[in-house]
Amino acid sequence: MAQDDSEVGDFLSRLRRLTFHVDPTIESSRSRALRDAGASLDSLPAVDAGTVPEWVRGRPADVYALALTVGLSQEKLKNLLRSRFGTSSWSRAARADPAAVVGWLDDEFGLLNALGAQRGRVYTFGDVLAVRGESRNVASSAGVAGRLIEDSVEEIVRDLGLSYEMRGRFTGRNGETAPADLAIPTMMDTLIAVACKGFDSTGSKLTAAVSEVTEMAGVRYAQQYVLVVVDGIGWRSRMGDFRRMHALARTRRIDGLYSLADLGRFRADLTEAARRHALLP
Repeated sequence: MAQDDSEVGDFLSRLRRLTFHVDPTIESSRSRALRDAGASLDSLPAVDAGTVPEWVRGRPADVYALALTVGLSQEKLKNLLRSRFGTSSWSRAARADPAAVVGWLDDEFGLLNALGAQRGRVYTFGDVLAVRGESRNVASSAGVAGRLIEDSVEEIVRDLGLSYEMRGRFTGRNGETAPADLAIPTMMDTLIAVACKGFDSTGSKLTAAVSEVTEMAGVRYAQQYVLVVVDGIGWRSRMGDFRRMHALARTRRIDGLYSLADLGRFRADLTEAARRHALLP
């Protein structure tokens, strides 16, 4: 147990912060676009089933502002649009049928009433803090953290000249599948599966990440390799989850556990696995 504690502590000491603070008062291109969309909605003489679709017809890229009006995140809007209109692009859906998009937002989420209640309202500093406190910026930061690891792994795989697919479910023994952030050479004919799990914040998503890796370990067949790259300071606050992840490596249920500081070792192990499968000379 003492040796295991030492190994866990050594690994955790190599984890680094993956995301950085963004000053919420600094204007970005997105905030400028949303501010402009809000001003345009404020200037409408009325909000009804005629004026709002006409507004959307002229500004299809600003449908996201309507989604924010009723409290929908960008990711949730995309998923709902895909289910309702067959596309995750709000611009495409709005150009095809602006009245249908507005009608759907109104029927499902009370868009017109929300616009009527919120347009022209004067907001206090407390209102601003409340919105920031309830925002989903953490989720987008988690996406940035995960993508940083994916990009680093993908760069190594590409540099080695290996064929691969990103983000899907790889096929293991008896046709069973499990999630993978990268599969070599394909998700269907996987010889090497890689998980990339980076978190600076904490929460149930880290437990879910461990469950995904456990699922990968559970479906792999004997000749398949499962390599896992984790980083981010969020793991330090979820010791139980990290110990479960570390145990998968210690008991050889996965073939390697790495941080971004260990990418040299990851590359060496990946190269050796690829050679054993005759994917590299």
